[in-house]
Amino acid sequence: MGEPLSIQRIVDRVLLGEIRVPGFQRHFVWQPEQAALLMDSIYKGYPFGSLLLWRTSTVLKTEKALGGFELPKPAKDYPIDYVLDGQQRITSIFATFQRQLEARKEDPEVWLPIYYDFQSQDDPQVSRFVALQRDDVVPGQHFPLRSFFAPVEFAKETAALSNDSKLSEIAAVHQTFLSTLIPVQTFESEDRKSVAIVFERVNRLGVELDMFQLLTAWTWSDEFDLQQQFEELSEEFEDFGFGEVGADNDLMLRCCAAILVGDPDPTSLININGSTVRAQFEEVRKALRLAIDFLRRNLHVRHLKYLPYSALLVPLSAYFSLKQSSSVPDAERRVLLRWFWRAAFTHRYSGNPYRNVRSDVEEAIALRRNGHSELGQIKINFDPGFFLDNIFSARTVASRSLILLLASKNPRSFLSGERIDLDEVLSEPNRKEFHHIYPKKYVADLELPAMSPSVNCLANIAFIGRADNRDISAKAPSVYRRDMNDASIDEITEAALLPKQTFDDDWDLFINLRASLLTTHARELMNA
Repeated sequence: MGEPLSIQRIVDRVLLGEIRVPGFQRHFVWQPEQAALLMDSIYKGYPFGSLLLWRTSTVLKTEKALGGFELPKPAKDYPIDYVLDGQQRITSIFATFQRQLEARKEDPEVWLPIYYDFQSQDDPQVSRFVALQRDDVVPGQHFPLRSFFAPVEFAKETAALSNDSKLSEIAAVHQTFLSTLIPVQTFESEDRKSVAIVFERVNRLGVELDMFQLLTAWTWSDEFDLQQQFEELSEEFEDFGFGEVGADNDLMLRCCAAILVGDPDPTSLININGSTVRAQFEEVRKALRLAIDFLRRNLHVRHLKYLPYSALLVPLSAYFSLKQSSSVPDAERRVLLRWFWRAAFTHRYSGNPYRNVRSDVEEAIALRRNGHSELGQIKINFDPGFFLDNIFSARTVASRSLILLLASKNPRSFLSGERIDLDEVLSEPNRKEFHHIYPKKYVADLELPAMSPSVNCLANIAFIGRADNRDISAKAPSVYRRDMNDASIDEITEAALLPKQTFDDDWDLFINLRASLLTTHARELMNA
């Protein structure tokens, strides 16, 4: 715990450039009314939190303005205190009481002055302070807080008051702010990983962590615009359905870390300088390009949203970070596919996944270097319950895994028997190409017992185009079977993994047999 600071000392230190806002902090977002409430809490002695400052001799490459105020440069060789927690409070305090700086012209409404309101109710719930435009100020009713630490200005403002009761009242308010001490914790360290951990833990309490900005502030901002590089990757991959990769900073940082240092933790990038990242970024770009191409060619992943876990891209990009001009040997290709299916069907990356991601990155690198590893040896415990108990929703890992499993069979249109164009169907996640084999209305009319599998379970889903689904409507399977292409019926049922008894109109028999067929095929993929 550091020494508490008076309000005057905080304002002075900010003006001297000793307290600053690092570039990895979010922007000032408080509304003027929130700042007025902070003043009310200070005045009434309510708890308002402490400031957490990081003291360092390192001047960061990127910093933020304090609210709408551009701060002076710090003195040379002087330790700087960067605000890790309390930015909104310290900005509100500074903007309320400082008198030397003008807000930037492009931000005319960044700040409204705070006033004490003589006519406010003396009520614990009601704020005695208001934020006002200049035209809304009523002389004699609203007293400016910005005069509190400027004796001459304060004297002028008090001289304009009309009676002794107001003078006594504002004198008491003034004294409260003069004597207030703001609690401060100062964390002193030059170890960037320690600072990253502190920042992360603080941000878990309610402010969204922006590790991307933290890293760029330390490493790349002056000589390498990482955000621009990510945006260019997003544009490049957009045509392949992976444009969102570049927009997901966390995913991109993990891929970069896995490719450049073999560790998917973004903090592993902290000590890499900008010139190194710039020199090696083409390797990052090519590794991601090869990983996406592998997913498209071998697994029919035409859009990032059909990938069961976006994190699967991290070990895959680590694999393709090596030997980038060499093709993938068949034996290694089989290991990668086995790993992919096992990770998907066992929910390997659910919960807190990054221990498994790190392990898979290490094994993927070993596979590429040595031709063998433990990557494909994930233990599996898999049964038909996966397809009977999970409900279909394209947002879930289980459903995405089912979609890719069905795609691996090169499905056909249910009625015509023509091959489904997976490039078209799987390129847009919002397309409605997955429907019930036993129609919902038909199953509802069967009045099945409560223990029967849900009509929405995975085992009742197949590639069925919208037009075919409209024709099938609520018909019994034996009825819509008459509309199916007899010449292609075997190909249709085999590609959709349908049991022969599908069209017997026996729901319980069908759903269990279909789950069994799906399970068999999934096991084949996981053991290929």
